[in-house]
Amino acid sequence: MPGRETFSYDIGMRTRFRGLSRRQGMLLSGPAGWGEWSPFLDYQGAELVPWLRAALEAADDGWPDPVRDRVPVNCTVPALGPAQAHLLAERSGCATAKVKVAEPGQRLADDLDRVEAVRAALGPQGRIRVDANGAWDVDTAEAALRQLDRFDLEYAEQPCASIEELAELRLRLARRGVDVPIAADESIRRAADPYRVAELAGADIAVLKVQPLGGVRACLEIAERIGLPVVVSSALETSVGIRAGLALAAALPELPYACGLNTVPLLADDLVCDPLIARAGAIEVREIRLDPGRLTAARADSGTADFWQARLVATEAIR
Repeated sequence: MPGRETFSYDIGMRTRFRGLSRRQGMLLSGPAGWGEWSPFLDYQGAELVPWLRAALEAADDGWPDPVRDRVPVNCTVPALGPAQAHLLAERSGCATAKVKVAEPGQRLADDLDRVEAVRAALGPQGRIRVDANGAWDVDTAEAALRQLDRFDLEYAEQPCASIEELAELRLRLARRGVDVPIAADESIRRAADPYRVAELAGADIAVLKVQPLGGVRACLEIAERIGLPVVVSSALETSVGIRAGLALAAALPELPYACGLNTVPLLADDLVCDPLIARAGAIEVREIRLDPGRLTAARADSGTADFWQARLVATEAIR
């Protein structure tokens, strides 16, 4: 992008998460600061364009005025063993935990043990949500949530892949008297029509992520129109991208749930001087400053940087 400074990063993950052992992406400069462009590798073609719009919004336009200066957040518990999961939740300082379930190669028994350990760590007043990333079919999801319901779940995020499956699951759970609300993530951020999940009664809660949905202002419009309570979550970014998520959470008129923005601790390092991580269960809405030493350590090798630069050029051509 002529006249715009870019930086490609490559940072390891503390624990494998969402199938990733490393997180890669780019920073783009502009008059308002830096934006992060870090679409996952399974996004292709036109799917990459909203991610770029979000990065350019951050770099060129900045953020809407906030209505709050702190955002409550959950800790994120990967598909760990119960002892590790308990320790992570206990040390997080958060009153809410999002627990990964339906990990390939694991069983429902593993999920139950993990969620039970997190419940023990948070106590009866803590809130627990589970995230299956669309891995279950309706029958499997119904059976799993009937068992997980004993841990008093706040909600289940994307238990099934399609909107139609989510709608069917909600009906089945209601008939069984299982009171586990359904949150839609991929069914919004990867959908041609983000409002269809509400029109088909496929979810009780909308999970909004700034990058894949095209920026803070685009998400605010969706939040206003979709008619569902909103949870703001991350796309596993560095603090540069998390700052955009905080801008969205800070600008929403209502914020009924803790947000999924405390994911920087999943990374082995960051790119800023004072990373955006939770303290006492919330993240302060504040500005960030790039750390030269961390940038040097996280700089992608030439092959990775060339890949991201080519990806950026191809996306810019269709934007």
